[in-house]
Amino acid sequence: MQVVPFNNLEELAPYADAWDRLSAGVPFRSWTWLSTWWRHYGPEAPEPGHKELAVLAVFDDGDMLVGLAPWYWEMHLTQGGALKMLGSGEVCSDYLTVLSSRGHETDVALALAEFLIVENSHSPGGNLVWDLLELTGVDYQDRPVQRLGDELSVLGCTLHMRSTINCWRIDLPTRWEAYTKTLSKKFCSEVERFERKYFASGKAVMHAVDGLDRLPWALDLLIDLHQRRWHSLGQRGCYASPRFSAFIRDVAAPMMRQGQLQILWLEIDGRPAAVEFQLVGGGGIYAYQSGIHPEMAKFHPGKLSNMASIRRAIEQGFRSFDFLRGDEPYKAHFRATPRPSLEVRIVPHRFTPQWRHRLWRAGVSVKRILRQAHLVR
Repeated sequence: MQVVPFNNLEELAPYADAWDRLSAGVPFRSWTWLSTWWRHYGPEAPEPGHKELAVLAVFDDGDMLVGLAPWYWEMHLTQGGALKMLGSGEVCSDYLTVLSSRGHETDVALALAEFLIVENSHSPGGNLVWDLLELTGVDYQDRPVQRLGDELSVLGCTLHMRSTINCWRIDLPTRWEAYTKTLSKKFCSEVERFERKYFASGKAVMHAVDGLDRLPWALDLLIDLHQRRWHSLGQRGCYASPRFSAFIRDVAAPMMRQGQLQILWLEIDGRPAAVEFQLVGGGGIYAYQSGIHPEMAKFHPGKLSNMASIRRAIEQGFRSFDFLRGDEPYKAHFRATPRPSLEVRIVPHRFTPQWRHRLWRAGVSVKRILRQAHLVR
């Protein structure tokens, strides 16, 4: 195995198809999603801290790409030089990982671990001196990341894992009727009543964007309804961030062109009441973002939109419907089950990074104590 670092997108672009094959169909891992993220959140980003692309590619003896660590390097005042995941931060990408072809997971993890340790033994003039490897948005069952952590632990690094916010996923049956039988008796009755009152009567209709020419209109609708909803709750909403707005507008067209994005909107009495921005891949639907018209709340547009989206996914033959991160109660009502996300921190065996890590852990403990004291009061 040979590990080759890449520090610009132009050098990586020829490997885009191979990158996507390694992504196992998960849209958050795709070349389009992550390369677009870097263009909007990379070195030109306005927040302090120097950033460099630091993607590590693993090739086998036949020069075939068999693994990728989709990372960037950032200098931070309290963390030092930190390796982090492309797609992290306010974009909230889930199911991020170290990409490995099937059967090469252990070899890829070992090659990456040895490369990181050798590079980190260099002086500050070395190629990739790092003080922290921070992996977020990782599924709790993710084996490639766990293998990398194990290999680095063997080589003397400190490994710290903690659960963060859950993702929520429904394993879909082949028929809508089979799905509704899994719901609680009370919620099933409500779903059947809404089905008759809204969808069977034609009062509510779910539409899908069927071409790129409708995409700008659909994105405008998403942003408008999303912001209206959050403003009604006294919050800013995601699209208060110009970078996030630009990222979504930039990534949408290529994702839709590749069959990795669908946008649905719900009309009630002919008026847009809700909109869904859903990523597609690996046999599943990922409900990434939505917008709901607050002035139409009496019609339960969020619940109707989820009902229609899940039914549509079943009818299209998808195997799963994922609400992604966030522990909102409605997800359990739809019989989604929680999948913990992990934050993985790996610290090399050097004095300064270890000292920073101890300070970080002390800060986490203090926050936990203060939070528990607040709950007791």
